Amino acid sequence: MKILVVGGGGREHAIIRKLRENPEAETIYCAPGNGGIAADAECVPIKATDLDGMVAFAKEHAVDLAVVAPDDPLALGMVDAMNAAGVRTFGPNKAAARIEGSKVFAKNLMEKYGIPTAKYRTFDSASEAVAYIETQNAFPTVVKADGLALGKGVVIARDLAEAKDAVRSIMEDKLFGASGNRIVVEEFLTGPEVSVLSFCDGETVAPMISSMDHKRAFDGDEGPNTGGMGTVAPNACYTPEIAAECMERIFKPTLAAMRAEGCPFSGCLYFGLMLTPDGPKVIEYNCRFGDPETQVVLPLLKTDLLEIMLAIDERRLGELPVEFSDESAACVVLASGGYPLKYQTGLPIEGLGADGQVPGATVYHAGTRLEDGVYKTAGGRVLGVTCTAPTAGEALRNAYRAAEGIRFEGVHFRRDIGARNHR
Repeated sequence: MKILVVGGGGREHAIIRKLRENPEAETIYCAPGNGGIAADAECVPIKATDLDGMVAFAKEHAVDLAVVAPDDPLALGMVDAMNAAGVRTFGPNKAAARIEGSKVFAKNLMEKYGIPTAKYRTFDSASEAVAYIETQNAFPTVVKADGLALGKGVVIARDLAEAKDAVRSIMEDKLFGASGNRIVVEEFLTGPEVSVLSFCDGETVAPMISSMDHKRAFDGDEGPNTGGMGTVAPNACYTPEIAAECMERIFKPTLAAMRAEGCPFSGCLYFGLMLTPDGPKVIEYNCRFGDPETQVVLPLLKTDLLEIMLAIDERRLGELPVEFSDESAACVVLASGGYPLKYQTGLPIEGLGADGQVPGATVYHAGTRLEDGVYKTAGGRVLGVTCTAPTAGEALRNAYRAAEGIRFEGVHFRRDIGARNHR
């Protein structure tokens, strides 16, 4: 089979590594890919959002399966374009991708179908949003840009001044462009956070092993939100009892709601959950594999990933047992100094072996390029170092040992991934 993976980060590297385990995956292309992915796939210089270019490449190279991994091309309708060209594709179509592409759509969906989530109001006027926040006078409060914002369109405002600033920067200063034309203002929920990625074929939902993401840039959950600084799987807070409750009250109802709205969801649906004192509630949906959750979930997947993707395309996911190892996995993200704000790129990286310096460690490349045989930094999140082990504590210790052996100027990583529940 010829497979095209769309994207160029750590998530895509993890997907490609997993797909390569199937001998049928004879040729894997990645567009645009990155320096590290080039060792595992043939990288093609096409932007992930270039729908026409991607479809033309898939047709010209007789691609058997396209895997659209990032949110932007999904929201733009790349799956629709691929399908129209006769290319079998993994991922939701444009209508279904709204579950992430529009926070307003997602919140209204949950309200309409009784799926547990935070109380909220939506606004397309900054003054009305501020007036509502003043009337509520409940802090912290959460302000979200409606559209996609690289995982950074959420502000947790601790007081009225911060809330006003968030509304102004998103709606008036257009910090996230048109994504901020509308906003959601919602109540602040408390409790442990859990990420659950799920395989879906429109009818059946097969949840993957749970994980815990760490969004803030610095130790102790301080600093600005990032795309994710590290993950642990499984999440110790997510018990079998809670998983069963989420299946009945959240996962199945979400798939049924999408079918009822005429946009059945096929692909990977990410449930961002908060385990509140009132039970599990949905914080957000993503219409694709999470990053860096994928880097700890897929290494624990025992069922063949390519088989799962083909089963989803053929609407027979319910016939396929999706199984995971009972081990644990940890991923530590090495970021550029200054990320997620200003940072330098083009810095040489030292200490990269084929698979890290610790036996069993895997280094997923997120933002790298290869120049004259030297890996250099090319993004904010540069590398994700993943280890699996019988326990989370051992996986974390090994991942940190491997991370310590990698160096580049200004390298930054959190030292407390998994510390709260897994050490």
